[in-house]
Amino acid sequence: MSSPEVVLGFLEEAEPWRLRSPQFPSKVGGKPAWLSQTGLPSQFDLECEKCGLPMVFLLQVYAPISGQDRSFHRTLFLFCCRTPECYSHNDSRCMKVFRSQLPRKNEFYSYDPPPDDEPQSVSEEDHNVLSISGVKLCWVCGCPGNKACSRCHTVTYCGRHHQTVHWKHSHKKECLSAEAPTVAASPLLFPEFELVTEPEEEGKEWEDGEDAESKGGGEQGSLQRSTDGPSSADTLAEADLEEMALHETEDNKMFQRFKKKIASEPHQVIRYSRRGCPLWVSSNHVPSEEEIPSCTCGAERMFELQVMPQLLNSLCVDSTGASMDWGTVVVYTCSVSCNHGDQYCSEFIWKQDFSSDQQTQDKET
Repeated sequence: MSSPEVVLGFLEEAEPWRLRSPQFPSKVGGKPAWLSQTGLPSQFDLECEKCGLPMVFLLQVYAPISGQDRSFHRTLFLFCCRTPECYSHNDSRCMKVFRSQLPRKNEFYSYDPPPDDEPQSVSEEDHNVLSISGVKLCWVCGCPGNKACSRCHTVTYCGRHHQTVHWKHSHKKECLSAEAPTVAASPLLFPEFELVTEPEEEGKEWEDGEDAESKGGGEQGSLQRSTDGPSSADTLAEADLEEMALHETEDNKMFQRFKKKIASEPHQVIRYSRRGCPLWVSSNHVPSEEEIPSCTCGAERMFELQVMPQLLNSLCVDSTGASMDWGTVVVYTCSVSCNHGDQYCSEFIWKQDFSSDQQTQDKET
């Protein structure tokens, strides 16, 4: 049985209207282009589990499932915290992922594909209310928000934090004035790009047996040595050293495999392969089957996509102190892509970081 196809995602500049159109865009940054207009994640759903502040939109991937009518339209939405200190090593609580899906016949979109032409001009205010459901959106982040400015009543927010951010940034001068709000310059939003995809060339895929040594098979024999009459303390110490050496070797091989795999397409920012396997950056902090929770419907979750570290280069998040960082962010979704009424469904996310040794190696190379 052949392995599932791997599709790579790359960033590309695009006109703003394309990223907000009913063309179901895959994109990075800016505000989310919500699929279903009802059942959106709540303010609580979108809070960071570490600091409690609202997360911001990172990216979305349009991923319909062929032959499954309830998933004719289907999009995965990733959100992350903007607080650098929340990105502690291998801690996934600073990120969340939601799934939305619709059948081909639905109340929001035409049964037939929309034209690929620029629509008539739409005012900025219209981008802050979903056209059919009437759900109000936060002026800063584009997530659901019905807390209105008490002075002008023309803008709404998801909570006090984003209202304060907007007030300090520009709204203090704009409130009750004729000047148009400047939300496009919000310091919380990431730069906006279209995600374009192309299949990974088959000749560059790894064979199942190619990485056997990274699982310990090729090194363990050389590490296991016998001694004549050692003390129990000496035996324990040697065993510990051998285990440490083996682990370091495995971790280094995994990292080199990762680097070699992406070398031919170094600008890839996502890898998509539903029912496939993730490409890990380290042998540390790889989830077991027991650590990947089943969906609330009872079905198992499976790998669908991963976010690559190259994306960080385009997010403008570097700082001298703590900063957003990851080795890879892996998304697991319901294997049957179940329906939850009209609600956005929370899926499972796993953040794996580079080890300090890997970061040193990468800088040296």
